[in-house]
Amino acid sequence: MTDKKSENQTEKTETKENKGMTRREMLKLSAVAGTGIAVGATGLGTILNVVDQVDKALTPKEKAETGVPFYASNQAGIITAQQTYCYIASFDIQTESRQILQDLFVKWTKFADLTTSGGVLRDVDNDMLPPNDTGEADGLGISNFTVTLGYGPTFFEKGGKDRFGVKAKKPKYLEKIPHMAHDSLDEAYSDGDLCIQVCADDQQVAFHGIRNFIRLASGVAVVRWIEEGFLSAPKNETPRNLFGFKDGTANVDHDSNKGYKDVVWAEEDEPEWMRNGSYLGYRKIQMLIEIWDRSSLLDQEDTFGRKKVSGAPYHKKHEHDKVDPSKLPADSHVRLAKDTKQQMHRRAYSYTNGIDKSTGTIDAGLLFICFTQNPAKQFLPMLSIMGKMDKLNEYTVPIGSAMFACQGGLAPGEIFGEKLL
Repeated sequence: MTDKKSENQTEKTETKENKGMTRREMLKLSAVAGTGIAVGATGLGTILNVVDQVDKALTPKEKAETGVPFYASNQAGIITAQQTYCYIASFDIQTESRQILQDLFVKWTKFADLTTSGGVLRDVDNDMLPPNDTGEADGLGISNFTVTLGYGPTFFEKGGKDRFGVKAKKPKYLEKIPHMAHDSLDEAYSDGDLCIQVCADDQQVAFHGIRNFIRLASGVAVVRWIEEGFLSAPKNETPRNLFGFKDGTANVDHDSNKGYKDVVWAEEDEPEWMRNGSYLGYRKIQMLIEIWDRSSLLDQEDTFGRKKVSGAPYHKKHEHDKVDPSKLPADSHVRLAKDTKQQMHRRAYSYTNGIDKSTGTIDAGLLFICFTQNPAKQFLPMLSIMGKMDKLNEYTVPIGSAMFACQGGLAPGEIFGEKLL
């Protein structure tokens, strides 16, 4: 194993001699120096020092492309400005060993740290072995790449068994989402022990991320399901779903530090590892596109309770005008949501998946993702009401469902799951 003192001296010397190197080249150097990342490892601190030294040499354009910090009090990808592309994958753990699971989290943390900084895993010295990084994102930049990790109910307990000795640390509100009216769920699209959401403004960067998380999990965890999402909107405007309506308008209602504290971040009496975390609620909703496209504009707007072009609620002029539920159709989507008097942070993406072979129609819809402080209060009651009364049910079918507890953010040198396992 390389002597740490010599290693640090080498880093400082090479950094001093290469002030003009690109940020990606610098991070490749840092990756070589920091391959021994572990709980409490000092190598990560050295990497951060190198970044600080070289950052002064970055051009304004390079600084603008530094991406979203991986180390923070909260995980990125929750209240982060929504990127254009998303991959979300659920994993089933195949081992009963805490140590093997911890080793996986070390690998995932290292990869997340490097990738969110624009780095890559260093190549092996032996070219007869597979490279450590798949390489398809090399040269593409960071593209605001983020990683969000969540734990499912079966991570803590499965079949009545405390799997990793962490049952007592299960968050208060984490549970399998109950079956709702109108659900047509497929287990192949639902639940899981772990969840990773990666997002980026470049699809290939996002795919590179989820691909390598899957690769690093080989032999420890297998993919249960994976989905690919996208969205697009003019700058500072609410994106539209595939029905053509704006999706996420209500997020502005809690867009403040206090709002996020009240709506998104976990309560203070949650287990320590969950502090500054949140609950991820997930629903894969198939849209009956062809039926919708034959519906009148009036029927479409009555279904949502908003004007299609402007996004304004009925009897108002602008998207963010205050909604008066009494002015909306009783079974409209917005009316039912407002009647619950609850807020959530929506971070949904559209999806398309070719043709539904059973019907010959377009397989497309919404990957509904939301983050809440208390899903038992903010999310599940809304699902129940929507399942029974929502006019949108005429045009949609929920086919996937899951809930995950997303831990708080990491400090430099900390790994995923360190406070949990």
